[in-house]
Parts: sequence; C-alpha cells; structure tokens
Amino acid sequence: MRIISRRILREFWEKPGRKDAEQPLRAWANEIEKAIWKKPSDIKAHYRNASFLGKDRVIFNIGGNKYRLIVAVHYKSQIVFIRFIGTHTEYDEIDVERI
Repeated sequence: MRIISRRILREFWEKPGRKDAEQPLRAWANEIEKAIWKKPSDIKAHYRNASFLGKDRVIFNIGGNKYRLIVAVHYKSQIVFIRFIGTHTEYDEIDVERI
C-alpha cells in the first residue's frame, strides 16, 4: 500500500507533547507500506482491533490505544489516505462519517 501523506503523521508527532507517537506511527506506516489489501478482511486479519466505517474508512488504535488514526483505503489502487490522527479527546470532537 502507498500512504498519502506520511507528512501528516510526521507533523503530528512533531507537535509538543506528542513525541511518544513517533515510534508507533513509524511502525504502523512501515507495516502498511509492505501490505497488500484487497478487501477489509485483509486488514482485519492483521489488525484485529481495527474498526470500519462507511466509504472504506478504517480506524486504527495507535500507541497502546492512546491515539486514533483514520484512513481511507482504496483497495484497487493500493493507496491509503490519512484522514485524521489525534488523541481520543480530539477524535470525540470530529464527525467520523465526514472526515
């Protein structure tokens, strides 16, 4: 899978107080770039705690469930679009159906 855009992840962990997110986000990104997903069950086989929303959105728990990452997965083109990364509090403030 190709990630669009890793820059969003980097900018997140570079914020004050978020340095602890760097290692788990780097690990997640490295795993995703090696993955080949053809359908949601391919994701669920490796990430049992992943949650699925409409429009091919997937929610990942990052850093021991400290952060939430929402991506849009385009299976046919093998692209993952970063839609949101934040704490649980920040996640609770967004409309996950529109992100």
